[in-house]
Amino acid sequence: MINPEQIIHDLALLGKAFGHASNDPEPGKSGSPFTGEILKLAADQSYQHNPWFIPSFVNYAFSAWANALKEEKIAEWINKYVKEERKNGQAATVGIIMAGNIPMVGMHDLLCVLASGNRAMIKLSSSDNILIPAALKVLNYDNPEYEGMVTFADGPLKNFDAIIATGSNNSSRYFDYYFGKYPHIIRKNRNGVAVLTGNETDEELRNLADDILIYFGLGCRNVSKIYIPEGFRIENVFPFFEHYAFMADLHKYRNNYDYQKSLLLINRVPHLDNGFMLVKQDSSLISPISVIHTETYQSLDKVNCQLIEIREQIQCIISGCKDIDSSISPGQGQFPELWDYADGVDTMDFLLNLRKNK
Repeated sequence: MINPEQIIHDLALLGKAFGHASNDPEPGKSGSPFTGEILKLAADQSYQHNPWFIPSFVNYAFSAWANALKEEKIAEWINKYVKEERKNGQAATVGIIMAGNIPMVGMHDLLCVLASGNRAMIKLSSSDNILIPAALKVLNYDNPEYEGMVTFADGPLKNFDAIIATGSNNSSRYFDYYFGKYPHIIRKNRNGVAVLTGNETDEELRNLADDILIYFGLGCRNVSKIYIPEGFRIENVFPFFEHYAFMADLHKYRNNYDYQKSLLLINRVPHLDNGFMLVKQDSSLISPISVIHTETYQSLDKVNCQLIEIREQIQCIISGCKDIDSSISPGQGQFPELWDYADGVDTMDFLLNLRKNK
C-alpha cells in the first residue's frame, strides 16, 4: 500500500503536470514536461470526441487541478485524517460511476480512493473517457504502483465492495435500486447560486461570468440562479460577461440558446437577451443551458433563510458579500479545494471507514 507521504509527493507531481498542460507551471517546479504533453494530447483528443470539451474549458479544468494539487494543500488534506486508519483492514474495491458533464468531473473521487488506500473500479462516462485515463497514465509514469490500484469497466460493474455514483435525479433512483445494498455515496442534481448586492466590483462581476458560463454552465457548481436586490438591473452586468460571447458561434451551444429563446418568445415570457445568454425571473434553481434565473429579495437575512431551506439542492453559493453564509468569492466556483466534498459528504471518511470495516 502506498504511504501518505508518497501519495502527497505523487499527487503534487500530477498537479505540476496539470500546470504544464495548462501552460501555467509553478515557477521552478513545472514537473516533467513529458507528463504535461500526455495531458495536452488527451485534451486534443477529448475535444474531437466531445465538442462540449472545447480547448479553453479543458485548459481551465487543468488550471483548477494544478491549483488544488499543490504539495502544501495535499498535505493539509491528507493530514486531516488519522494516518493509522489506513493500516486497519484490507483494501476495498470501490466502484466509481463517473458523470461526463464537465471535463474530469470524476477526478476527485478517484484521488480519494487512491489516497485512502483502496482500489478503484471506474465506469467512465462515454462523454469523458479520455482525460481520466490520461491523468492516471501520468500517475503511473511517476509511480507504477497505481496501475494495480485502478481498473476500468467496459460493462456493468461486478465484484465491488462499495459504490460512488454521480448522476441526475433520475439516474440516482436507478443507482439506489441497484446499489442500495452496498455502502454507497449516490449524488443527485445540485446547482450553484449567486447573491448580488449591487456593491460588486468590476472584477467580481467579470469573475461571476466564469461561475455562470464556464463549461457552458453544465457543472453542478455552475451558477444557475442569481438573487438580486429589489431595483437591481441585471442587464447592467452584461458588459462584464462579453468575454463569453464566443459561445454564440459554437453550434451545440447555439442550438440550445436558439431553442430556449424560441420557447420564451412563443410563450411570451419576459426575459433579457445579450446575444448568448437569456435571463428570466424564475424561482427554480435549475435552469436550461443558456438560461439564467433571477429572483429579487428584500433583505439578506431572508436570502440566508431561504438558502438554508434549500441547502440540499445547492452545491455552492457565490457572493462577494460576507453576510451570506457559507459563500465563496466570485470566480472561485470551479476551484474547489480537495476538502470541498461534493454534496458536503466527506468522501475520504467514507472510504477510510470501508478499510476499517472490511
